[in-house]
Amino acid sequence: MSPSTITVVKADGTSENFDQSKLQESLKNSGADDSTSFEIAEHVSHELVSGMTTADIYRHAFSVLRSKQRNAAARYSLRRSLSALGPTGFPFEKFVGELLKRKGYTVLLDQIVQGKCIDHEMDVVAWDMNRLIMVEAKYHHELAYKSDIKVALYVKARFDDLFQTEFSFGHTRKLNEAWLITNTKFTDKALRYAECAGVKLLGWNYPATGNLHDLIEETGVHPITCLTTISDGQKRMLMEHGIVLCESIRTEKQKLLSFGFDEHLIAQVEAESNALCPS
Repeated sequence: MSPSTITVVKADGTSENFDQSKLQESLKNSGADDSTSFEIAEHVSHELVSGMTTADIYRHAFSVLRSKQRNAAARYSLRRSLSALGPTGFPFEKFVGELLKRKGYTVLLDQIVQGKCIDHEMDVVAWDMNRLIMVEAKYHHELAYKSDIKVALYVKARFDDLFQTEFSFGHTRKLNEAWLITNTKFTDKALRYAECAGVKLLGWNYPATGNLHDLIEETGVHPITCLTTISDGQKRMLMEHGIVLCESIRTEKQKLLSFGFDEHLIAQVEAESNALCPS
């Protein structure tokens, strides 16, 4: 059976024909060179059977890429690395805050802000001399989960209350922008409503430019879950102790030692961190 006639199941449960060129392009976008991208895409395409999921294809491609180019493999896993920031939403909120810091904003997390009618717990507040931004961060563990119209309506109602009051972050002024950020996607209805109602949405691939993926690439900030030299359990332990960024691990040697990491593993982790997120 030709790979082009093989049907694969996407994360949302819908099916589509396998497209080898899309797999090859995603590998190239992660930093794999042309020959490696082609070789892996060819290898994976010849082992496909109809009914395989895109997650199965990702795991196979990631495994081969990791054996060839570890840093490219870490970047290839970026979207799934964001979904591994759980189980709570706080690591994602902290990650979003770090992205905004790299854009030049002063950032505070988990702030209680008083609106005209009630107070609100805001995940991220970011400001500079000209702008005051408040962010509702919606973390989802499952890639197929989309923020829907109910979320958009809820966020719009909260922000309407906040837009009517003044705040003293940096200096006294009113809110300039309110964002809803998610690590996954939005439903079509949520997108139509937000565009009409003036709610700024930021998802993995929305809008077409300036989305969450673009912001990560622009700032060079990567989550610790991108690292391939430590286990999922070790990553969760580090996040529980406030270590969320790939680069942060380089300044935490004593903490890593206290967690039972040996010198050899620490050297491996630091080397991967330096290569993946040198900033």
